Amino acid sequence: MTAHTESHVRDDLREPAARDDGRGDMLDLTALWAAIKRRRAWIIGPTLAALGLSFVAVNLVTPRYTGEARILLENRGTFFTLPGQPSTDSVGQFDAEAVQSQVQIIMSRDLAREAIKRIGLVGNPEFDSGAGALNALRKIGVLIGLGGHPADRSPEDRVLEKYYDRLLVYPVGRSRIVAVEFTSQDPALAAKGANIIANAYLELQEAAKQDSARSASSWLSTTIEPLRQRLSEAEAKVEAFRSRNGLLVGANNTTINAQQLGDLSTQLSAARSQQAEAQAKAGLIRDAIKQGRTFEIPDVANNELVRRLIEQRVNLRAQIALESRNLLSEHPRIKELNAQLADLEGQLRAAAERTVRTLENEAKIAGQRVESFTAALDGQKKSVSTGNDSEVQLRALEREARTLREQLEQYMLRYREAVARDTQNATPADARVISRAIEPTEPSFPKKLPTVLVVTLATFLTALATVVSRELLNGQRDQAPSQPRRTPGWVGGAGTGAHRSEESQAEARRERVAGLLTHGGRLGQITLDLARPEQTLADLAERIDEPPRGMAPMVLVLDGSGEGATTPHDLADLLSQRCRCIIVDLAADEGRGEPGFSELLAGEALFSDIITRKPGSRLHRIGPGRAGRDAVLAAPDLVEVALDALCETYDWVFVAAASSDEAQVLGPLAKRAQGGLVMAGQLGNGHAVEAAYRLSDLTRAPVTLMLDAPEPARMGELRERDPAPL
Repeated sequence: MTAHTESHVRDDLREPAARDDGRGDMLDLTALWAAIKRRRAWIIGPTLAALGLSFVAVNLVTPRYTGEARILLENRGTFFTLPGQPSTDSVGQFDAEAVQSQVQIIMSRDLAREAIKRIGLVGNPEFDSGAGALNALRKIGVLIGLGGHPADRSPEDRVLEKYYDRLLVYPVGRSRIVAVEFTSQDPALAAKGANIIANAYLELQEAAKQDSARSASSWLSTTIEPLRQRLSEAEAKVEAFRSRNGLLVGANNTTINAQQLGDLSTQLSAARSQQAEAQAKAGLIRDAIKQGRTFEIPDVANNELVRRLIEQRVNLRAQIALESRNLLSEHPRIKELNAQLADLEGQLRAAAERTVRTLENEAKIAGQRVESFTAALDGQKKSVSTGNDSEVQLRALEREARTLREQLEQYMLRYREAVARDTQNATPADARVISRAIEPTEPSFPKKLPTVLVVTLATFLTALATVVSRELLNGQRDQAPSQPRRTPGWVGGAGTGAHRSEESQAEARRERVAGLLTHGGRLGQITLDLARPEQTLADLAERIDEPPRGMAPMVLVLDGSGEGATTPHDLADLLSQRCRCIIVDLAADEGRGEPGFSELLAGEALFSDIITRKPGSRLHRIGPGRAGRDAVLAAPDLVEVALDALCETYDWVFVAAASSDEAQVLGPLAKRAQGGLVMAGQLGNGHAVEAAYRLSDLTRAPVTLMLDAPEPARMGELRERDPAPL
């Protein structure tokens, strides 16, 4: 419940407590309206006077006119003004801070001095305090040291203060447009001033860009020449190192050693291919000769000698075939032809063998070339490997030279661009005038009709508020001329309006009743009251101490009265008619069927759920709940937190308890209370007097013992014992 109270209690309490906050403080509007009509002269008179004076003033004041020029901030750099550079985005370049910076540049002192010269404000009596002779008052001020002589300052300095007073520069809405307003008594001068200031700003922007380009070109010109010398030295070092270490460069930007190594590798591969090819052909021809297929080999068949021998063999075989038809095999002619055929076959075999030997020789030659190329390649590899360290150093020198060359090229490009921008009109300002000022026809000051209306309305409202305030203050003094000291939350009662003589009589009655009840003794801090609820509340409010700041007073009420007597609810209901009041009823377990204080402590309900109110009454009430008053009084810490929350919301908090409760039950409540009240009922209620004594021992707050009006017989007895009227 504690955590719930700390987080939600104020929101829960304000809702039910604020519903009845207005009935006790209602104003008498009829009387207030009558007072306003009665004092209407005090309202109408100042209003008419203000109307007349404001009308005269706006017609006597010298009018002023305002000229306005507008400047658009945008990036005007193009490819032609910035060659080789990408155009930047105007939106990203001119953000809100950049626009404000340009506003401050327009209002800068250097631009102001230039604008003053161009506009011709020096010597203008409207702006120059040194124009003309000094009047007597100015002379006296200069003599006594209250001001300096205008001649002691430069003409521009004399005009600066008035210049800034008449200049207004501001960004237009959420845009990149800057408005320049210049005010003067002369409309032509107002328009001229706004346009000149805008032009001076654009020229200042262009001059700043030209100065930047000029300084850049100057710096680049002094940097390029040393860089060129360094590049020449670096390239000379590269060539010297290359020639000294034999790292000459050939085709494709490669060294001679590398090229030779590549060529040897190529030639070696070709020699090996030729050797393999010759050996393969020779082997094939030998196999074909063995198989009798010599003429199927292309190298043999394509030989011119072999082709003639083959033709002769064909012709010879044809003759043998022809002669064999007539001659026998042993004929000399047949033998001669066979001998010639055998000779041709031998020549063919000899030709094939020569081809084989030729291929074998070619293979041997190719093998020797392979061996020579292999030896040369090995030697070249050794020379290349020994030159790797030199090549590493050469590459380092080349990198340094290449870096210097690239840097020089960039500097040369920037130098040419800077020289181009340094020329006239080559660097446009990042702004342009989109609206030039024209000569105004209507004055900007004073606005006659609005000024007259505002002054008249303000005077009328001030006079009306003064009359209403005086009436309300006088009404409060008339209602409560002798109001006693009260704690916050008590807004008055029937007893506060009583005369001093009536208060004295009531005090005398209380003392006499106290003597009757105590047999002549005093009750210490206990005060007695006879059936006067209003007087009881006023007396209690006057006696209790001031509660903590932001807290309402809490009163512990012990109900010890009989049937038909005044109850704590009656007293609280009377107080609720004048202020916000709540009663926490812990005197009995009535209404246990409804949620109450016990459910709040258990976290089962909110304040808005347990606060109730009777129809026709403004009094708020919290009952003990379903668990009863014993469950509530058993958790004093949680009860204290809840009561603090109630004291922060209401003007008065009443806690009703039974007069028969023991000290350990009443103790925590009594320590928290700022006052105590015991409902004694009829005279002679000794139990109520005992409860008052017990309550006074438990708390340091004042305790009031409230008695109902005595019966007539008892009143006669009192008059016999004490003839003074009760």
